[in-house]
Amino acid sequence: MATSETAILKPQSTAIVQQTETSSMVLAAQAKALIEARYIVALQHPRDLDVVREKLMKECKRPHFAEVARYRKPVGKGIEGPSIRFAEAAIRCMTNVAVETITVFDDRERRIVRVSVTDIESNVPYSQDVTIQKTIERSNYKDGDVVLRQRLNSYGKPVYLLEGTDDDILNKQNALISKAVRTLGLRLVPGDLVDEAMDEIIATQKRKDAEDPDAAKRKILDAFGAMGVTVAQIKDYLKHDIEILEPKELLDLRALYAALKDGETTWREIMDERKPAEDTKKPEEKQAAAGGTRTESVLNKVKAAKITKEQVTRWHTICGKQNMTDDDKHRTLAHFGYESSNDITVADYDKVIACVESGVWADNLDSEPSA
Repeated sequence: MATSETAILKPQSTAIVQQTETSSMVLAAQAKALIEARYIVALQHPRDLDVVREKLMKECKRPHFAEVARYRKPVGKGIEGPSIRFAEAAIRCMTNVAVETITVFDDRERRIVRVSVTDIESNVPYSQDVTIQKTIERSNYKDGDVVLRQRLNSYGKPVYLLEGTDDDILNKQNALISKAVRTLGLRLVPGDLVDEAMDEIIATQKRKDAEDPDAAKRKILDAFGAMGVTVAQIKDYLKHDIEILEPKELLDLRALYAALKDGETTWREIMDERKPAEDTKKPEEKQAAAGGTRTESVLNKVKAAKITKEQVTRWHTICGKQNMTDDDKHRTLAHFGYESSNDITVADYDKVIACVESGVWADNLDSEPSA
């Protein structure tokens, strides 16, 4: 009986294996045909940079596109550059560029997605692995939230690490992938073309604002309001009333809005950068300053101290994960006023690491040392 059952099961098992192999072969053939088709089309319709420039300049002359094509973050002297929307338009104008994403790792707490951008004509690929943490941090939690861990922040208050919802994970994943596509995609666009486009975007914004300054102010206030930023908060950021808003401040506000919309920063981070140094001090630092005690001197010495060899090694490891070249590292260090990674101080270490991990290092950092 056992022999007959085995005889019956074997043909079914063989059929399943054959069906699986056939499906794999079909998928592999489809992928091969798609890649070959891309290269054939690229060879038949090669890129013309004059046409690319014409299309991109036409995009930059559109007021609505210009409003979101440039971002700015008030970090140090200010970091600004092409936004994610601009990168998408530039890639589209370049033509013959393939953007692909594939999930290479996935578990309960994190997902790793490989983002690749390839210039099909020159066969030049750039790729970057993006890590999406499936968790969120909150100062409190509601019934039904899954609390994974708890820690104390720098002010001694509890912060809870919660399991993210599907929407939380999807929003975080889309934002990180978009940033990676911008970083990689802009490497394929000629730098002089990007600089010319940025100048045209600013000129377009100025022309539009000059037509009706009041309407431009109302529009940017409404845009911030839709994101939960009130007029009072904007006044607090500007340090003066909206009625005396300067044209340059209007441009900066529009760039800040683009940064918020793309998920580059949050309003809290923007305001933290605007706070006076005294306001950002921790309670124990303020007490030391008020009492003129020896603690202030100790704190200053600690902040001015150089980071350890282990921290230097960690810095280079993180840079390696971001596919940074030696020039990228030097440019990032120069932005913070350092010539070597061994010169990084304890006070600036977290900022330098955050600059690399967030991808800000690729956004035209100012090469001059920051104050």
